[in-house]
Amino acid sequence: MVEEAIRKAEVLTEALGYIRTFRQKAIVIKLGGSVLEYEEMLESTLQDVLFMETVGLYPIIVHGGGKAITRAMNESGIEPRFVQGRRYTDPETLEIVSEVLSQEISADICRRIESMNGWAMPLHFRTTNVLFGTKLDLRENGQRVDLGRVGNVTRIDESRLRKLFSAGVIPVIPSLAIDEDDGQLLNVNADTAASAVAELLRAEKLVFISDTPGILADEHDESSLLSSLNASECRARMADGTIRGGMIPKVQACLDSLSAGVGKVHIIDGRVRHSLLLEIYTASGVGTEIRPR
Repeated sequence: MVEEAIRKAEVLTEALGYIRTFRQKAIVIKLGGSVLEYEEMLESTLQDVLFMETVGLYPIIVHGGGKAITRAMNESGIEPRFVQGRRYTDPETLEIVSEVLSQEISADICRRIESMNGWAMPLHFRTTNVLFGTKLDLRENGQRVDLGRVGNVTRIDESRLRKLFSAGVIPVIPSLAIDEDDGQLLNVNADTAASAVAELLRAEKLVFISDTPGILADEHDESSLLSSLNASECRARMADGTIRGGMIPKVQACLDSLSAGVGKVHIIDGRVRHSLLLEIYTASGVGTEIRPR
């Protein structure tokens, strides 16, 4: 019994230095669709987020919901269509996307945090919007690609977010933005939305939580995890094909964030209980840390 108590005290002592270092610093946490699909993964992650807020960090949750959106589209008889990895978003699709993200997923995340005696606020077009953007200009062979109502985040309501930090409220933001040109909704890729929030807030850290351990030297071998890479090493591994497929846009978002002044970026596995705390508050971590140099 005493040995177990001592072990717990040692864990807290190791975390103390990190707690003091990151106190009153913003950390953007992107929740991937896989985490949102599994109750135990989501509960563990939200417990970690609440711990962070309790010890003085300023966590912001940015989420998508691709799997839930695809299910809802199928139920409505609308076939999902993707263009260069992005969901084509016509008015009918946008209605489903906005409903799933704002009324279902954001609301559920906030309810879960509040059930743990925390405070959380969903921030979107139905409550208080904090993301603003423009339509994405995507080109192929010099021609503009039609994606419908798909955009990028260009501005955030930073003062609103900082007021929530001061009040001990955790912001929960779906990947939807208001178009600065016409005032209409835009569907935004959740990775790029989280990166933009981290960049515009000058966040200390940006964390992507999904169902992969991080960046692997061999994509078929989870024991080949690369625990730490700098930006140059990431570019080299994209060039030689080690980083490929769906990991490329995620890593590119990481590199863009580092270039814009975010301190460090992490890719971690939400299947590991309390992976967020282990990554941020221990020396070894559990995922891949990407640093500028």
